[in-house]
Amino acid sequence: MSWEPTNVERDRLEKLARLTELGIEAYPPRVERTHTAAQAIAAFEAVEDDPEAAESIEVTVCGRVRRINIKGKVAFWHIEDGSGRVQLMIRLDNVGEATYALVQDKLIELDDFVQARGVMMRTRSGEVSVQVYELRLLAKAVSPLPVIKEKVEEDGTISRFGEFSDKETRYRQRYADLAVNPDVREVFRKRARMISALRRFLDDEGFLEVETPILQPIYGGAAARPFITHHNQLDQDLYLRISFELYLKRLLVGMYDAVYEIGRDFRNEGVSFKHNPEFTQIEFYKAYIDYHGVMDLTERLLAFVVQQVTGDTVITYQGHRIDFRPPWKRLTLHEAILATTGIDYKQHPDAASLRAAMRQRGYQARDDATWGKLVDSLLGEVEPTLIQPTFILDYPRDISPFAKMLPGDPTHVERFEFFIGGMEMGNAFTELNDPQDQEARFLEMGRLYAEDQDEATPLDEDYLRAMRYGMPPCGGWGMGVDRLAMLLTDQRSIRDVLLFPHMRDEEA
Repeated sequence: MSWEPTNVERDRLEKLARLTELGIEAYPPRVERTHTAAQAIAAFEAVEDDPEAAESIEVTVCGRVRRINIKGKVAFWHIEDGSGRVQLMIRLDNVGEATYALVQDKLIELDDFVQARGVMMRTRSGEVSVQVYELRLLAKAVSPLPVIKEKVEEDGTISRFGEFSDKETRYRQRYADLAVNPDVREVFRKRARMISALRRFLDDEGFLEVETPILQPIYGGAAARPFITHHNQLDQDLYLRISFELYLKRLLVGMYDAVYEIGRDFRNEGVSFKHNPEFTQIEFYKAYIDYHGVMDLTERLLAFVVQQVTGDTVITYQGHRIDFRPPWKRLTLHEAILATTGIDYKQHPDAASLRAAMRQRGYQARDDATWGKLVDSLLGEVEPTLIQPTFILDYPRDISPFAKMLPGDPTHVERFEFFIGGMEMGNAFTELNDPQDQEARFLEMGRLYAEDQDEATPLDEDYLRAMRYGMPPCGGWGMGVDRLAMLLTDQRSIRDVLLFPHMRDEEA
């Protein structure tokens, strides 16, 4: 689809041509900056009580023009950079006729990037400003940014509206969304602080951060449909990873006691308010602990991250007050499902019996679902009720191929998921380290699920070979980073915490 400029864009293109005729570079290759907007203001305010020192604060600032107010031979602009806004006071007498003509004729206009050199001062209205002596254009904006209007509500909050209120357009044009919505920029600053805090905690706990392959000859570690690609030189089909798990556990065989990875996973599945085909995951594996030890780590990790990002261990998410302080609530899967649905699934030890009990109570139950998958579907009824941080423990064996069996119960394994804000946040096991048991699980999964089913878990012979060298007893854990970002920024949709979420084709 070729670009057809609007009338406003044609006007800006004409101004760009006029600038070229005047010998002014609209996109010069060099730029100078001595201070950000915030640094310039802070430098002046630090010495403002000393007039002589204050008058000597010379700065060169750069930013996007956000406001223009021309009053005869003086113009007041606001420019914005990543640190905030600062006012420019541009006088004809200070910058000269040629430069001031660019201002007065609006050859430099809203949304353009400029560089301004001058001295700091405070205007009669009380605003700290740069008294400009030199003004340069850095980049001409051919397309104007969307206009956003602000309204102060009765409770003091600011609501924003205007021509860029359609969320899908904002997702497609995230660059413009960020440029005009400071609240959106803050979401991603918080996300960055959150990831830094995750790393800091695990590093301080003695974990080693590693990187494992994204292109894998055999996908595994989760129940999901992969994306398939092809290596031309090797004539080899490869999969985009759906999990880091099996590679990270190989590293425990290699004598690392504790490892973690933060990175992208890819799952060829549906899109929803909490699913995107590519997403950020964090997983860790630690030797010599079980799933109880992993629960303790989870509580401490999340409480630390929330404190670092928000300044408190209590947040508000979608109107709910959520407290991350340990200890968190712990329920078995059996207890949670019985309390919510009234179904005692342990009284229905096969798929046919459980399916009949579910349908009798009005719940959907697929004809081809295994017993474990039917149990898991009942957990879906529980999930929205789990607002406070909660561990759900002990899952069916046939949906947990990498977890050790629960002592005394061959139908369940030592696995937990944790839920916050009505969402499943992560998954963990006491990891299976018996290679013969693991091989039997792979084969069992192959019998239970057809190859084209999302739950299929392909047999990974190299992983089994690694296990045969001896894998220490260990606990493993994985969490969706995007969902934690949703919680900490109070966003309902995963798209609001992904800079560039996956979208349908625009023509569609």
